[in-house]
Amino acid sequence: MKAGGRAGRPGAGCATSASVSDPVIDPAPLFQSLPMGRGRTAPNRLAVAPMTNLQSDAAGLLTEVEIEWLARRAEGGFGLIETAAAYVNLDGKGWAGQVGIDRDACVPGLARMANRLRVGGGLGVVQLFHGGVRAPSKVTGQQPWSASEFQEAGKSFEVPRPASDDDLARVIDDFAAAAVRAERAGFEGVEIHGAHGYLPSQFLSAAMNQRTDGWGGDLSGRARLLRTITQRVRAAVGGSTLVGVRLSPEDFGYARGLDLDDSLQVAAWLVADGIDFLHLSLWDVTQPTRKRPEAHPTALFRAAVGPTVPILVAGAVWSPAEALACLDRGADMVALGRAAILNPAWPDQARHPGWQPARPPMSVDDLAARAVSAQFAEYLRRWPGLVA
Repeated sequence: MKAGGRAGRPGAGCATSASVSDPVIDPAPLFQSLPMGRGRTAPNRLAVAPMTNLQSDAAGLLTEVEIEWLARRAEGGFGLIETAAAYVNLDGKGWAGQVGIDRDACVPGLARMANRLRVGGGLGVVQLFHGGVRAPSKVTGQQPWSASEFQEAGKSFEVPRPASDDDLARVIDDFAAAAVRAERAGFEGVEIHGAHGYLPSQFLSAAMNQRTDGWGGDLSGRARLLRTITQRVRAAVGGSTLVGVRLSPEDFGYARGLDLDDSLQVAAWLVADGIDFLHLSLWDVTQPTRKRPEAHPTALFRAAVGPTVPILVAGAVWSPAEALACLDRGADMVALGRAAILNPAWPDQARHPGWQPARPPMSVDDLAARAVSAQFAEYLRRWPGLVA
């Protein structure tokens, strides 16, 4: 099947994430294989979204509990499993407990993880990250840097210094070197984190990027960093390694200064730059775009990238019916976040018509039985009602 969702129920929207009593549906389309390019095929249309979990050690090395957390989801049948965001340089580290891929010492732990993920038959993907202004000095030991110097509200906000040419040359090299490490570790692909207001998104932002040189100004200048990173990563890895990019279509949370039409153009450029898949961070897959309330983002990005580039979507999907509705909108794969935390075998269980996932709240003991450590569970309390 080509990219572009599935046949049937044209125009169907995504079910609301609040619907617990979905009608009995045929889950078979979720278990169609998905050619991803580069000779790689995902065994189904279900992915584990990249999620912060704070389980790496102080040096950014993977711990066995973090490996086990994702391995359990691989064993549960997910067709694509993404790591948490992995920083490509210490000056881009966003938080304590974040995994690193900034040096060769990180490779052995990543290789152990890749081997565990392979057991379930899914594809393993490392998400590559630099926080930019969202890499605080209390974590990195230095002033954060970004596209420009700018101010935001909030007591903890640190005004970034504007990136120098040396900073930009180095971070491009860092992303490429990190991608090679992921490949050496045995992962099938990498995803460049261009969403959520992190460094590439800061350069895309008309609000945060006030540069007047070739790295700012019009959209082509603001997109130059993300495009150059993508091109360098694609050139650095082998022909069988997948390269994807995650984007925020519009302003949400820390992602600001983003215009929908600009994002659509960036997506089209990224296809020309050699991406194998596009990952849309929607936060809520039921919602239309803000700029065009009559339009759903998946359909717009499908038109932008063409019929053959796989599109992943993420955003508050819980049930098989909701996932199927996302395929109807033109997505090729659905990335689960909280649903995958509470239901590590979601894909295997969803093969049974009528199955419904466990939903919050969930106790710390029940989370522990699902390979969610106490530290991860404490972090999850940031979402009200998730942890009992």
